[in-house]
Amino acid sequence: MRIVRGFLKSKRFSPPKNFPSRPTTDFAKEGLFNVLENAIDLSELKILDLCAGTGNISLEFASREAGVITSVDTNFNCCRFIQKMIDENNLNHVMNVVKGDVRDFVRRCDQKYDLIFMDPPYEISFYDELIGLIFERNLLLQDGLLVVEHGKKTDFSNHANFERVKNYGNVNFSFFNA
Repeated sequence: MRIVRGFLKSKRFSPPKNFPSRPTTDFAKEGLFNVLENAIDLSELKILDLCAGTGNISLEFASREAGVITSVDTNFNCCRFIQKMIDENNLNHVMNVVKGDVRDFVRRCDQKYDLIFMDPPYEISFYDELIGLIFERNLLLQDGLLVVEHGKKTDFSNHANFERVKNYGNVNFSFFNA
């Protein structure tokens, strides 16, 4: 994996072998950030990364100086790896990592975010539940954006807040507005 843009541009990092996460491909990540940068100003945002895995997306936001990023994952090894990346790149002032179940985090969250990104394992069954919780709990600020990474078989086009889907090979990103 590598950072595509920003002050960490071209920095490569690799999680340990047998890591319990599937990182977003560089191709899909480049496409996602092109869409985001053309749609919104990434500076000074409050960002939530759910099912953060390797921290790939969080680190890309941090490299672009997008604001303050909270990365949440249930897996201890994922959280430890993200914290290691935060420490190695002196990002403690803009990134923090929370170990916990993302659904519990969302249920208890009292913060609002400009942008929420979620990338759960493609085979999970709680996509709709988590998206519903985000909107029920009103976690997006006015004009906020939810981006959900998912596989080809998942379709959110009937959701009331669905805006569009972008496809990058086997990776899809669905966009929802507050």
